[in-house]
Amino acid sequence: MSIRTRTLNDITVLELEGTIDSKTVPDIQAEVISATSDKSKVILDMSGVDYLSSAGLRMLLLVYRQIKARNGNIALVGLSEEIKDIMSNTGFIKFFVIADTIDNGISALAK
Repeated sequence: MSIRTRTLNDITVLELEGTIDSKTVPDIQAEVISATSDKSKVILDMSGVDYLSSAGLRMLLLVYRQIKARNGNIALVGLSEEIKDIMSNTGFIKFFVIADTIDNGISALAK
């Protein structure tokens, strides 16, 4: 699993690549929380994520809650159909702004 962080238009963008499961979540969560600890606008680019387990869903919910506690917003970009289906079926998708591209995510968070 790898994470690349950058800032675009005052929005923190984290590009995740690989598998998000119980083995990788602790490191991912620590890095994502650290990178977003004082941010109110965050995009998680999930286009490179090939698998998301229930542990990954819990991690996304934790990140969502921390950002919302700062009156912020978070967008998920590039979700595969499989991950979208899982998030829809569990109700998790309603918590996030969903966008196909980083540019669309930036536009959605800029509103």
